[in-house]
Amino acid sequence: MKSNLIVSGSPHIHNQESVSRIMWAVVISIIPAGIAGVIIFGLDALWVTLVAIAAAVLTELVLGIWTKKKITIFDGTAVITGILLAYNLPPNVPLWLPIVGAVFSMAIGKQVFGGLGQNIFNPALLGRVFLMASWPKYMITFAKPFSYDAVTAATPLALLKEGKLLEHISYLDLFLGKRGGCIGEVCILALLIGAAFLLIRGYISWQIPATYIFTTAFLVYIFGGQQLFSGDWLFHILNGGLILGAFFMATDYVATPLTAKGQLIFGVGCGVITAVIRIWGGYPEGVSYAILMMNAATPFIDRYTKTRIYGSR
Repeated sequence: MKSNLIVSGSPHIHNQESVSRIMWAVVISIIPAGIAGVIIFGLDALWVTLVAIAAAVLTELVLGIWTKKKITIFDGTAVITGILLAYNLPPNVPLWLPIVGAVFSMAIGKQVFGGLGQNIFNPALLGRVFLMASWPKYMITFAKPFSYDAVTAATPLALLKEGKLLEHISYLDLFLGKRGGCIGEVCILALLIGAAFLLIRGYISWQIPATYIFTTAFLVYIFGGQQLFSGDWLFHILNGGLILGAFFMATDYVATPLTAKGQLIFGVGCGVITAVIRIWGGYPEGVSYAILMMNAATPFIDRYTKTRIYGSR
C-alpha cells in the first residue's frame, strides 16, 4: 500500500487559527496606533490610511479576476498591507502616493511571487521603499504633531543625524507620540497595546521583537554617542519605526524564519542593520531596509537552523 506520510523537519505547526482570523486579529491590534495617528496629525492621517486600504483591496480584487485565481479580498491580507503601508507614510502626502504604493505592494510585493503565502518580502515595506526611491521629497516631509495645517517638522532622528540638540524633547513626549513622523509609528503606547494583544493571544512570538529591539539599543549605546558607551539607546527605541517594525512587520509569518533559533538570528540581523544605518548611514532611519534585507536572508536562515531529520544530510 502506498504511504501518504510526509517526513519533514520541525517545527510542525498545530495552530488551528485560519489565515483570515489571524490577519483580522492583526488588523484589530494595529487600530490603536491608527487612532493615535489621527489624533496627533488630524484627518489627513485617516484619509491616507483609508485610501491605502481601498487601493490594496481593489488591486487584490482586479488581479484575482485577471489571473482567474480565488478572490481573497476578505481574508484580511490586503487590508493589513494597506494599513501598514499607510502607517509607514507621512500624514501629509498627496493621496495618489498611497494608491501607487498599495498597487506596487500588492502587484509586485505579493502577486508576482505567487500570491498568499508565497511572497519573499513584506509587501507593505516593499511598497514604502519603492515610494522612497521614487518620490523621496514626499517621504521625508513630516507634519508637525497637533498642528492641523501645512506646518511641517523634521523627525527627532533626522535632527539627531544633523547634530542638533534635542533637550526640548522628553521621553514621555516620544512615548505618547508628540513628535513628527509617519502615521502609525509615533505613539509607542498605542503600538505596545496592540503588541501585547498579539503576544498574549499567541499570534506572534517574542524572539524577533525582543532581539531586534535589544540589538539596536545595545549597538546604539556602544557606538551611537559622542564617545563609546554613551549612546542614548532609549531615544532610539522611542523614535522612528523600530517598535512598529519589530512587532508588526518583522514578525510577518511568510517572510520570517520558522524556528525559534532562526527568529533570534533574524531579529539580531535586523537590529544590526538598523543600528548601522542610523549611526553611520546617510539616512536617519533603517528599519524598512533592515527587515527587507533579512527577509531576503530568511531561506538561508531556515536552511541552516531547521531540525535535521535523522539520516538526512
